Parts: sequence; C-alpha cells; structure tokens
Amino acid sequence: MTDPAPLLALRGIRRTYHVGGETIRALDGVDLDVPEGQHVAVMGSSGSGKSTLMNILGCLDRPDAGSYALRGQDVARLSGRRLAAVRNRDIGFVFQSFELLPRLTAHQNVAMPMLYGSTRGRREVRRLADAALDRVGLGARRHHRPTELSGGQKQRVAIARALVNEPAILMADEPTGNLDSVTTSEILGLFDDLHDAGQTIVLVTHEDDVAARAQRVIVMADGRLIDDRAPDAAAVRGTIAASAAAGVPC
Repeated sequence: MTDPAPLLALRGIRRTYHVGGETIRALDGVDLDVPEGQHVAVMGSSGSGKSTLMNILGCLDRPDAGSYALRGQDVARLSGRRLAAVRNRDIGFVFQSFELLPRLTAHQNVAMPMLYGSTRGRREVRRLADAALDRVGLGARRHHRPTELSGGQKQRVAIARALVNEPAILMADEPTGNLDSVTTSEILGLFDDLHDAGQTIVLVTHEDDVAARAQRVIVMADGRLIDDRAPDAAAVRGTIAASAAAGVPC
C-alpha cells in the first residue's frame, strides 16, 4: 500500500529577482513535501527566502522554474483567475498586521472571503461567519469594528476570516509579531487547537518559542532549505546563527 500524496509538493522551485543590476536567487531549487494535517514552522534570517516560499505556497507568486502541486494539481502554471480561485478556496491567510478592513465589523470582515465566487445565500454566509467567530472565541464581538478590538482580538478575527471557507492550508506570516507575550500564548494555543482538529498550518516566524510549538521546523538560508526537523528551540536557534555567521544575507 503506497502512502497518500502530500497536500503540498514542491519540486525544484526557483525564484529570481532582478534589483538594479543585481540578480537575487530568492529560492534556489527548493524541494518540499507537506502532508495533510501537519503544523510546519518556517524560519530563517531576513533574506533567507522564507517570505518568497510563503508567497509561492500561498499562490501569491509563481516560480520561475519547478512545479508546485496542491492537492495533486500543479498550480504554478494556472492563469491569474484560476489561481485566485485556488487562493480563495484552498488557502487561508493570517498576517502580522491583521489586514482587517477598518470600516467593517468583525462579522463583515470574516464574511468577505465568501463573497467572491460563492453561490452561498446571505443566510448561509451569516451563519458561517458567526460560526467562525465562535470557533475563535469572539462571537460576542461580532458587531465591533477593528478600532474597538485589542490586538489579540483583531488576530482572532483574522484567523476566523482565514478559516471561514474551510481551507486546505492555513498560512500564517509572523502572526504573533505585533502581540505581547500573554496574547501570543493565547494565539498559539488557538493554533494548537486548530492543528489538533486536523488543520494543516504553515507558519513563518523569527521566534524560537513560536517555532517550538510546531510539529516540524524548516530552516532556510540563501534560498535553500538547510534544516528540517522536529522542533527544538535551542537547535533551531543554533542553525540560524550558524547560517548568519556563514554569510547568509540578513
């Protein structure tokens, strides 16, 4: 009996940028498999390629070479319209700066992804948005606008919005970067609960304690994967320090 295909599969991914007269290899032949249900943290110094990798995985950018299979479909060559449909259907995004629309309530922000290419009626949209807010413990704040919410509450709304379409992957880019230590612990606990419920999570972070909560830690340097292991905060910290000392761009 063969193992099931990974949810995400990258093969030979390359991404190059030309800045002035300089050529920057942001990704240099990356191979990566992520099984369904795994919680992965991606680490590395600034300039290591982790943000570019996140953009490729989130279908926000296309590689110059290589293949990216999501649920068995090579999405690297899809048209812009089909790629947008994949993002909306299969990928939920959580950002450091929350990216909430200030004039909308928490409920309206969460409902936004369901308004694009969806056949759901208003009642169903309302029910699903309420359920997503309840799931992150913020149902009582559904009618509040972002200016009326704390940083942790804003991030919970952002997570609810990311989850409302039941995505295959939850992509989180420094989701605790703007939060204090107590709120960080609460948000990481929420990610733990989501992972325990079977959600696939790919999370970019600079913080060792955040990475240590993941099931798997990937360390990047100079556009390549240089380490791939079960989490160990001290070991991850040492690998990043060694790559920086070796001259990896920061």
